[in-house]
Amino acid sequence: MESSPAIERLVASLKRLPGIGEKSATRLTFFLLGAPDALVQELAQALGRLKQDTVLCESCFNLTDESPCAICRSETRDASQLCVVEEPADLASIERSQSYSGRYFVLGGALSPIEGIGPKDLRIADLEARVREGGLRELVLAMNPTAEGDATAHFIAERVRSAGILVSRIACGMPLGGDFEYADHVTVGRSLGNRQPMD
Repeated sequence: MESSPAIERLVASLKRLPGIGEKSATRLTFFLLGAPDALVQELAQALGRLKQDTVLCESCFNLTDESPCAICRSETRDASQLCVVEEPADLASIERSQSYSGRYFVLGGALSPIEGIGPKDLRIADLEARVREGGLRELVLAMNPTAEGDATAHFIAERVRSAGILVSRIACGMPLGGDFEYADHVTVGRSLGNRQPMD
């Protein structure tokens, strides 16, 4: 049975999203066709404004509505602690755990020679500059517990070792091969609470 071009277009677009296959994309498309017009319009407007109303924080590189972001502007956050994460979604997971009160730095990914992602493709030079500015007591490396995350953490630890600050890595608690984005807040909180200095 042939679908209309509009249906096929939406299914094809939805399939490009992570975690959405053919069946999910088709189900969502037919849900939207039967949904009230107000809901569909609200979704369309939210999608249309998503990129327009989102900027990178000039200090931590988190996604926010204004720069610097609320975390970087906050006077109650511990400016001597800097938690390094791979992506903004990881930062959001840590914030949901309510177990960390320092500041953040978003790398923009992890080292992955197989995918051609090297140090110059991440914000490692910006991180080193931030460490050189001084005022830091601890650098918390909160990379995902994957081979790429471990390699990135070790690379950063070596690069900032001469700064004379404590460099720690989040403790086990996160499942091996897992992502912060999918972990529950208790697991994320325990991982941060049990972080260990890196040798």
